[in-house]
Amino acid sequence: MSESEQPVDLKSYIRLCAVIFLVVLCTTSAMIAASFSDHLGSGWTGRVTVILGIAVINAFLVAGYLMHLLSEKKLVYTVLCFTVFFFIGLMGLTLWAMGNFPVGTINH
Repeated sequence: MSESEQPVDLKSYIRLCAVIFLVVLCTTSAMIAASFSDHLGSGWTGRVTVILGIAVINAFLVAGYLMHLLSEKKLVYTVLCFTVFFFIGLMGLTLWAMGNFPVGTINH
């Protein structure tokens, strides 16, 4: 058998998907609970920080397990790294240029 023709144990795969689905449901519930919680310390910023942290975990689980990115080849990771690099660059350029308005325009 070649590397791409590995036998798959369907029962264990379905069990893994069910566990990941339940964890995603729990993390989504935790994000909703955090949005209504007043006990997170610094008010709105504390809630947003907790929600973003939970969302990162949620995204890792979905992308890593349900989209099978943890078992992908080097090319996929290379493309993902370039995507992240250019996204961060575009966001940085956007933030850097926020104060630069063309001459004669009104800054609101």
